[in-house]
Amino acid sequence: MNHRLRGLDRRLVLRPAQFAAAIVLAFGAASASAAGLFGQTDPDFQGQVQVRESPVLPGQQVTVVGQSFKPGQQVTLRYGNTVLNASPLVADGEGGFQLSVVLPADAQPGVHPVVITAENPVAATVAPFKISPDVPLANQDKFRVSAQQLAPGLYQSAYSPKHDQLYVTTAIGRPPVRESRLLKVDPATLKIEASVAPAAVAGRDDGHVYAVYGVDVDDTRDTVWVTNTRDNTVAVYRQDDLSLVRQLEPGLAGHARDVVVDERRAKAYVSTPGQAQVSVFDAVSFEPRPVIEIESGLRRQPFNPMSLALDEESGKLFVVSATGQVAVIDTATDAVEKVLAVPGARSASGVAYDAKTGRLFVASQGADNLVILDAANGEVLKTVATGAGALNVVFDPVSRLAYVSNRGANTVTVVDPDGTIVAVLEGGSLPNHASVDGKGNVYVVNKARGQDDPEGNKIRRLHYRR
Repeated sequence: MNHRLRGLDRRLVLRPAQFAAAIVLAFGAASASAAGLFGQTDPDFQGQVQVRESPVLPGQQVTVVGQSFKPGQQVTLRYGNTVLNASPLVADGEGGFQLSVVLPADAQPGVHPVVITAENPVAATVAPFKISPDVPLANQDKFRVSAQQLAPGLYQSAYSPKHDQLYVTTAIGRPPVRESRLLKVDPATLKIEASVAPAAVAGRDDGHVYAVYGVDVDDTRDTVWVTNTRDNTVAVYRQDDLSLVRQLEPGLAGHARDVVVDERRAKAYVSTPGQAQVSVFDAVSFEPRPVIEIESGLRRQPFNPMSLALDEESGKLFVVSATGQVAVIDTATDAVEKVLAVPGARSASGVAYDAKTGRLFVASQGADNLVILDAANGEVLKTVATGAGALNVVFDPVSRLAYVSNRGANTVTVVDPDGTIVAVLEGGSLPNHASVDGKGNVYVVNKARGQDDPEGNKIRRLHYRR
């Protein structure tokens, strides 16, 4: 079944002006008969409706897939007061159905509530339907771009100014994770100079290793810090030969994600998604310090730390939360100074800071955008649609530009401090992270869509042509 959605099409109409409409249940006038209104319900209803394609863009044809309905259940989809299927969809013998839909070219990006109602037996639920902005490639000639295929499972990179080296983490698959490496990469050639595999986790017989994910360098002590996300801890390696200095025991940092090192104050900070806190470690002894608890102030939404950004000069650590907030921490005392709301952010995951303007840049996967705000008072200065799945952001103080990794769109959107898009660049498949070297170069690592993806597992060096 294929429906084109257009203004006068009575079969299936999904007009952008209706995208914020509420659900209306009309029971009729008081004198109307109530017979048949409340029939047999489905107390064990598990029906789900999803869109097969990702991302979904305006004007795109998509396949709506239903599953886990009762065989024979009749299903109707509504957006506001508009019925999206011309006739009820009937769940097949396995409880599924499909519907092909063409979105309007002017459909507005956002997360839209689609109401699913079923009969025989009666049930209802609401499914979020996300439409991402279409942000095309632009001004690629303004950048010098070099790319090199590196290794499977790329996650993050960090640059050492002291040794002029890049350190890159890789990990493949879900637990037990048997393949992971810490790479030393030449930033000029983008080729691997050395690598090391993490140690196996003691007491396990399934080959699971302390896989490495987040990474940062400590040039004062010539070390590399990595997060062992799957094992809730961190490890420290030597920069020169990648030998293991210290593997900390599991459980010290729950689902450890990002790590940043404040070299002046000899502390390593680790974000712990799912826990309303930041773990802290001594950069000299490697021993854990008291954790930093962060209160969101939101009802039933604990602070959920994701990325970290450090301004070592001022001693400020910025922690973005998936709740759409940024915590500001004084690294001298490890006290939380304030928690800023980020209106317009949804599932926020990336954060960067520009010390010159005092501006924060927050990337949001759920909203496909970059929110720029004043770090002093939280005022939102600009919201920029960057592309599907805005996962991470880094600010380069040399080019004075922010670089947003759009994981769903396979692009990197370059934005100036005022929120003007300077360029939209190819980012390879699933760009995951970007780092800077202080010389105007930005290094982007991306993952792969399958084993035979020619654009997968690459590192890119971007340099703005002035």
